[in-house]
Amino acid sequence: MIRYTIEGGNLPVVICHPEAGQTICTERGAMSWMSPNMRMETNMGGGLKKAIGRMFAGESIFMNEYTPVGGEGLIAFASSFPGSILPFEVTPGNGIIVQKRGFLAMEKGLELSVYFQRKLGKAFFGGEGFIMQKITGNGVVFLEIDGYCKEYELAAGESMVLDTGYLAAMSESCSMDVQTVQGAKNMFFGGEGWFHTRVTGPGKVYIQTMPIIQTAQSLAPYLNIGNKD
Repeated sequence: MIRYTIEGGNLPVVICHPEAGQTICTERGAMSWMSPNMRMETNMGGGLKKAIGRMFAGESIFMNEYTPVGGEGLIAFASSFPGSILPFEVTPGNGIIVQKRGFLAMEKGLELSVYFQRKLGKAFFGGEGFIMQKITGNGVVFLEIDGYCKEYELAAGESMVLDTGYLAAMSESCSMDVQTVQGAKNMFFGGEGWFHTRVTGPGKVYIQTMPIIQTAQSLAPYLNIGNKD
C-alpha cells in the first residue's frame, strides 16, 4: 500500500509517498505538487472503451500516471472544494460506487468504470442518481467529499433516503433507486425537488453535507453583479 497522509482540515490535501514501482493514477489536472523524480505518463487508462465510460461518468478520457524514479517520491492532490478526503481500501468483492466528481486519485491496479442507475427513466431527472463511478480491484482510492462525510452501515434490506446530490459514495453491495417525491404539493411547494435517492443495504453509505451544486445555487442570488439593490 502507498504511504500517505491527509492534512489541511476542511481544506484537505492527500500527500502520497510512493516507492519505486508504485504508481498513482488520477484525472488530468489533479496534481497539486510533486517531487522532481515523479515521472508522468498520460494515457487512456485501460483503452478506448473504458475511456468512453469515464467520459460518461464525468471524468476525462485521459488519465495521468505518476511513478517515482530512482527512489521514493512525493506527490500531493488537493481537494477542489472545502470538505474531506476519504481514503478507501478496495479489495476484490469490496468495491465502491462514487458520485461523478468524487474520484481524486488511486493506486494503479484499480479500475474506474461507469455505473448506471438501473431505472433510467427517472434517473435522467434525478441528478447524481443517473451516472456514478464504480471503482474495483485491489488498492487504495482517495475520494473527494463536499463538506463533512457522514457514514452509515446499512443492514440487508435497510434503506436511507437522501436528497439529490448528498450521496457521495456507497459500497458496491448496496443498491440505489431514484424515487419520485409523493404528492403534488410536496413536489411543487416542498422545496426538496421532485426526486430523492434511496440507498438500500447491505453495506455502507457515505453522505456529504455540502454538495457543490446546492452551494452554488444558494450563492447565486448574492453573485448577481448587475443587481445594485
